[in-house]
Amino acid sequence: MDKIVNKVANSGLISIDLGDYKPKVTIEGVDIAEQLWQGLVLKEKDFRAWIKENDWSKFENKAVYIHCSADAIVPTWAYMLIGSQLEKNGAQYVVGDKNDLEKKLILDRILADDLDQFREGRVIIKGCADIATPEFAMVELVRHLQPVVKSIMYGEPCSTVPVFKRK
Repeated sequence: MDKIVNKVANSGLISIDLGDYKPKVTIEGVDIAEQLWQGLVLKEKDFRAWIKENDWSKFENKAVYIHCSADAIVPTWAYMLIGSQLEKNGAQYVVGDKNDLEKKLILDRILADDLDQFREGRVIIKGCADIATPEFAMVELVRHLQPVVKSIMYGEPCSTVPVFKRK
């Protein structure tokens, strides 16, 4: 009986699973709309009192998106005050929606990859992952890896689509 050989494992291909870049931190939102007077205006004195009284430690080591769900003009300093409190408590944060935050978290993880492990490699980016913005993640992976790899492919080792090949 012939021995079964895993040709993919012996091919030297480096397989990247997009799922590895999915944020693993708890994500929460801070909605400024909850602090608007009559749902329209932000009163500085009341807002500063809320900033002072709010328990910001509940966001420690979490990821937070700061947004306003109401159709109101929110002064820039309001976002800055919230960001300052989140910074003190070690939260990662963005101004925007949940999708914006997930993109930032994904990009941070991609940029944290040590490029030496991919140097002169033949990389396959697997596309089937439960990730909010796969197109964003794939494009950022290409941007990060292309300067150091021999080639980048998309798909599974048995069926790939060429994306980049160094001449």
